[in-house]
Amino acid sequence: MCEDNHAGHAGLGRRALFVTGAAAALTLGTVSFASAADGNQETRTVRGTLPPGAPDFVYVPLEIPSGVREIKVSYTYEKPSVPAGTPGNALDIGIFDQRGTELGGKGFRGWSGGARTEFFIRADDATPGYIPGPVREGTWSIALGPYTVAPQGLSYELTITLTYGEPGEAVKPTYPPERAKGRGRAWYRGDCHLHSWYSDGRRTPAEIAALARAAGLDFINSSEHNTHSAHAHWADVAGDDLLVMLGEEITTRNGHVVALGVEPGTFIDWRYRARDNRFGRFARQIRKAGGLVVPAHPHATCVGCNWKFGFGEADAVEVWNGPYTPDDEVSLADWDSMLVASVREGRDWIPAMGNSDAHRDPDPVGSPQTVVLADDLTREAIQEGIKAGRSYVAESKNVSLTFGVSGAKGEHAGIGERLKVDRNAPVTVRLEASGAPRCTVRFVTDQGVLFTSPPLPVAGSGVVEWRTTPSYAAYVRAELRHEAAVGPLPGVLAAFTNPIFLGRQ
Repeated sequence: MCEDNHAGHAGLGRRALFVTGAAAALTLGTVSFASAADGNQETRTVRGTLPPGAPDFVYVPLEIPSGVREIKVSYTYEKPSVPAGTPGNALDIGIFDQRGTELGGKGFRGWSGGARTEFFIRADDATPGYIPGPVREGTWSIALGPYTVAPQGLSYELTITLTYGEPGEAVKPTYPPERAKGRGRAWYRGDCHLHSWYSDGRRTPAEIAALARAAGLDFINSSEHNTHSAHAHWADVAGDDLLVMLGEEITTRNGHVVALGVEPGTFIDWRYRARDNRFGRFARQIRKAGGLVVPAHPHATCVGCNWKFGFGEADAVEVWNGPYTPDDEVSLADWDSMLVASVREGRDWIPAMGNSDAHRDPDPVGSPQTVVLADDLTREAIQEGIKAGRSYVAESKNVSLTFGVSGAKGEHAGIGERLKVDRNAPVTVRLEASGAPRCTVRFVTDQGVLFTSPPLPVAGSGVVEWRTTPSYAAYVRAELRHEAAVGPLPGVLAAFTNPIFLGRQ
């Protein structure tokens, strides 16, 4: 790997290979530019090759002179054929400004992952995924992320073009309000994992907002991969009928986590692995910025998607992600095991939620959606409802349910609550559902599935009751399942609830 002021190419030397194997990041030699007159451009080309086992991040420093109006970067890389079952080349890209590449520092100016082959930054505008602002004098750094490297290595070429001149006028960002016109204490529907063209999605914020309204949603959360650049582009599409919260999908090499509802302009770094023992620091940053920490699709099978940081910092967990698939079934079972452990050990439990993770057509927004009991349609109230587990997940706006338990003396508890009765006191569990034709209702406890109903009528509505005691079931949660396609396996989910706990503790 090397670079040259005009053009160059070489392989990694033996010493460089040693550094690569010993560090999570590698910094190359600096690319320099000479000042030029207004309106002139200056271009440098950088070529290199990354071997298998390359570090997670490779930085190419750029010595930017004064008087630069715009920086533009484009890149290409080779994609040779690889044997079946072997990952090919995939190279992500982003940039940090003169404030440096320090983990959690202030130098971040954008990231597009592998979604774009070029980007620009200037004071008044930037490519989606990047942060507009002045191109100040100093050492900038292009960040390369070799996501996967083929056995033949990853050969790349960068083209950096500076345009000189007076900077454009910076635009002050505006952000969506933290409150919409709600219905007081009510059930509100939301989708908190969505991608626009500000990361690797293909929809504009306006298109997403229109689809959210059509899906019956009351709130959404912006969650672009490793960038907060979308935050300033949601104000125009929010409204009294749609609360837009701001966040990020922190996309590490050991799993993804949604920062849900942080303060506008908050950036959360992603450049670490589980073995680095740094996730706790950034989870605390999310909460300090007013957000929730939500591990996403924890058992997804894509490279780097499986969650390996544990759940000690989680405020909730995304159990259902997009169309219901076997990895969601594994996530559901894993979450249920965590509920059992929380009962056994007498510690706090982690609520579940579901989101669409929609990127582009035909990905449906709001399928699934999390339905939250909140005091109002505000960021704070929605977050409080999610964190308390007062919610259920439904495949669409068509599915609604009411789930509760009651004691013999009129005691009552709803989703996310505890029915405080004696361990041998009789308890009635009741589910009322609509919009779920031919679905089966299952009541799941710390012992497993203890009740399964006959299918609901074709009309999709029905009431199911079951009786138990706290000594028999420490908690109970409900699932609505579609008809199974084959054998004894359960059908895919139409909806599921967070638990209701039974007993005095």
